Amino acid sequence: MDDTPPSTDIRLREGSSIAQRLVMSAFAAAVALCFTPGLFTHDTMEIIISVVALLVGAGFVVGIMMAPAVVWIITPDEILIGHQRPFGKLRTRIVARDDIAGLQVPGSKRAKARFQLAFTLASGERLTSPPISDVTHVHDTVARIAEQFGVPNVETPVNPLDASNPEMRLGEPLEPFPARDIRIVALIAVALSAVPYAYKLWRGLSPSHVDILLLPLGALAAFAVYRYANLVTGAFWIIRQADIRVERLWGDGTPRADHIKGHDVKTITVERRGRSDDEHCIVVIRLHSGQRFRSPRIGSRVEARAVATEIVRRLGIAPESNKI
Repeated sequence: MDDTPPSTDIRLREGSSIAQRLVMSAFAAAVALCFTPGLFTHDTMEIIISVVALLVGAGFVVGIMMAPAVVWIITPDEILIGHQRPFGKLRTRIVARDDIAGLQVPGSKRAKARFQLAFTLASGERLTSPPISDVTHVHDTVARIAEQFGVPNVETPVNPLDASNPEMRLGEPLEPFPARDIRIVALIAVALSAVPYAYKLWRGLSPSHVDILLLPLGALAAFAVYRYANLVTGAFWIIRQADIRVERLWGDGTPRADHIKGHDVKTITVERRGRSDDEHCIVVIRLHSGQRFRSPRIGSRVEARAVATEIVRRLGIAPESNKI
C-alpha cells in the first residue's frame, strides 16, 4: 500500500507547445507568401507592399517561435521559476518564502475569469505568475498561498466562475439591441443595395440584372436585421446545484430561458471555437432530446475543462456522458 501523501505543489504554466507554434508560424508564413507575386512586377507600390508583408510575416514567425515557455512550481517554502526559449537553455530561479512581502491577484484584460499572482518581494521587485489554471478554485488557491507564505491582507478577487459561488456565471446578462440602432442598420442595408441602381439611373445608364436583383436582396437583408438581430446576442449561463439556466433572446428581443438537468445530458465536451486553444474554448452540452447548448467563450482549454468538471459535479452528470 502506498502511503505517500499527495503533492501540495501548485504548478502554473504559460507558453504554447512546439506543435502549436509550428501551426501558427505556418499560417503566418502562408499569409505572407501570398504577397510574393508582387515582387516580380514592375509596379513600385506592389513591390513595396510585398516586401512589407514579407517582413511583417517574418516578424510574426520569429515572435511566435521565440516566445518563452514559463513554469512556476509553488511549494510551501519557496517558488521555483523556470524560463526557457525554444532551442535555448532552461533558466531557473528560486524565491524563498522569507523574500515575499506582498501578494495581489490582478485580473486579465482579455478574459474576465483569468487571474495571475503578482508577488512583491522584499527588494521591491514584482513577479507576475502565469494564469491560475483551475479557474473554478481561484479563491481557495489564493487563500492557500497567502497562508503558507504568511502574506496578510490579500484581497480576494471577484471570480464569476469560482466553485465557492452558489451560482457560477458564464457570459454577461443579455440586453436587446436598441430599436433605434436596429432600424438604422436595416436602413443602411436598403441604402447599400440601392446604390448601384441609383448610380446607373443618375448616369443615364440602363441598370443591369444584378443591379435590379440587389433591390429585393437589400429588402430581405433589412427584414432579417429587423426581425432577427437579437439572436446574435449569444447566451448567459447560470450554473447552480443540479441545474443550469441558459438565458437567450428571441429575435424580437423577448427573453427565453432553458434549463439543463443532469439526467438530460447525453454528452458534455470542451471544444475550440476559433483558431486558438488559449482564448476560444467553450463547453458544449448535448441533450438526449437532440438540443445542443454552447457556452459563452471561457478561455484556454485548461480553463474550459475546469469549468466543465465543475458542471459535471454540480449536475451529477453520468460518467459515460463525460467527454471532457
